[in-house]
Amino acid sequence: MLLPALSSISTRKEMRPLFDRLSPNFRVSNTDWPGFGDLPRPRVNWSPEALSAFLNWLLCEIVPPPHAVVAAGHAATYALYHAVYRPGTISRLVLLAPTWRGPLPTMFGGQRSWFARICALIDNPVAGPLLYRLNVSRFVVAKLAREHVYVDPDWLSNQRQAEKLTVARASGARNASVRFVTGRLDRVDSRAALLDLARRANVPILVVYGAQTPVRSRAEMEALAGLSGIQVARLATGKLGVHEEFADAVAETITPFLRE
Repeated sequence: MLLPALSSISTRKEMRPLFDRLSPNFRVSNTDWPGFGDLPRPRVNWSPEALSAFLNWLLCEIVPPPHAVVAAGHAATYALYHAVYRPGTISRLVLLAPTWRGPLPTMFGGQRSWFARICALIDNPVAGPLLYRLNVSRFVVAKLAREHVYVDPDWLSNQRQAEKLTVARASGARNASVRFVTGRLDRVDSRAALLDLARRANVPILVVYGAQTPVRSRAEMEALAGLSGIQVARLATGKLGVHEEFADAVAETITPFLRE
């Protein structure tokens, strides 16, 4: 099961390069998270509990367990949480550039009371769409992608950029997006809680990340990778979108682990 990251531009399509490389040797499934993807989405106060409930339904009712799960970004924390609280459904776990904290809490070193006001503004049916559109403009998406997601500054251009903008601007996209950005979709509230999940997961875990991962995010990945019993693969290149931009290297790295 391939689980895409949670972000304003994430969909199941970001996992397609890995899907294509793994499917000759494995039965592979892919999905969008509720509130994300490229289709219109309902206005919902999305929460970690809702996303965990979806993952439980998916892994128990739709694709019979046990599973090897390959989870990118924030999806990694949800997969770890599921492994701990739904034992037996996940047999092994690959965490690709795993994160646990949304962009604003990462930037400001934790939650702030005014993050709730940002959510309220973006949810507003009159001002919300305009304010959100300013924050997912072509310039802003390209800038964030260059700084945090892709190594090649020209990787997100032309058709790829158009596809990402379609995702960010889909009807109802702002409701889940703003909750991710403000940390309202963080499954845990601290690094210690993340590490505790990893210790308790009781399944083989492989952490994969790229050498150019942004400093603050890399520190969290290295803390996770430092736990006893967790396998680690630090690729020579890659940022938060390492699985999308360098799918060949990621597939070559994780295939032996998945075959064990």
